[in-house]
Amino acid sequence: MIYTLPYKTKQFFFALIKISIVVAAFYFIYRKLTSNSSLEFSNFLHFLDENGVISTKTILILFVLTGFNYFFEILKWQILVSPTKRISFKKASEQSLGALTASLFTPNRIGEYGAKAIYYTKDIRKHIMLINLLSNLLQMSVTTILGAIGFSFFISKYPIQLNYSKIWPLLIFTVVMITILIFIIRKNKFSIKGFSLKKIKYFIINYPKKLITYGFGLSLLRYLIFSFQFYYLLTIFEIQTSYLHAITIITSMYFLASIIPSIFIFDVLIKGSVAVYLFSFVGVNSFTILCIVTLMWIFNFVIPSILGSYFVLNFNFPEDDL
Repeated sequence: MIYTLPYKTKQFFFALIKISIVVAAFYFIYRKLTSNSSLEFSNFLHFLDENGVISTKTILILFVLTGFNYFFEILKWQILVSPTKRISFKKASEQSLGALTASLFTPNRIGEYGAKAIYYTKDIRKHIMLINLLSNLLQMSVTTILGAIGFSFFISKYPIQLNYSKIWPLLIFTVVMITILIFIIRKNKFSIKGFSLKKIKYFIINYPKKLITYGFGLSLLRYLIFSFQFYYLLTIFEIQTSYLHAITIITSMYFLASIIPSIFIFDVLIKGSVAVYLFSFVGVNSFTILCIVTLMWIFNFVIPSILGSYFVLNFNFPEDDL
């Protein structure tokens, strides 16, 4: 129906949608920062001021690390999408940051798939969504590999007391769910983001291996940057620990947070809870860790989303959708 509307009416309608997306993203950020019962925003700011975190040097270093983080993410997107359509780094920035803003308030940031695809013509949008899935799988593979290694070192150093009476029902449930999942996969009814597993497997197998290698390498660089950013914040709050010791806990935190089922709305809460639990083994108080997790969220999601709002407001459909 929308394609039958007069041109000016369509322009007004799309302008309203773009403004609504930006407003929704900003409201989501506001609610996350002001309605956290575990960390009052005023106490958070006061604590930062007390610890000298709000200084020109510290903020500059955090901005530089965030800049490199998204530089490699944008470069990864530019490289991975190149077999389908060659785009400039500027266009890749527009798509990556704009999609981040548009998906910030969606469950598991699923809105990113549609947000990136809409920058392209209809005939290649499904392909773009598969490329975005590949990009996310590469980042998840880095998190899983390094996280599993880090967590194995963590549990060898710190004996975790488990309540087996509560774990057994969970294990039984997990086995049953895995069995059902295997059955569904064999029936070829399983899908991810609306695509059959068979189609996704075929796409990844036939995707240029050189580009997958580049994508994995850039995902690894991103991981090293934001994990170091977390460590840097630990040092700012004067938490005395070696880099290797800290990185064992940090990689374990990202690993456990990634495998816990959640929607993105609760992602910060989950990372905060996991981080508080893991760092309790080395005697770090929960309030400090929650402050660090919140700062990581602000620098790696809030600030890029604010930048991305500019691209959302200036978005124009490809020519075939006009």
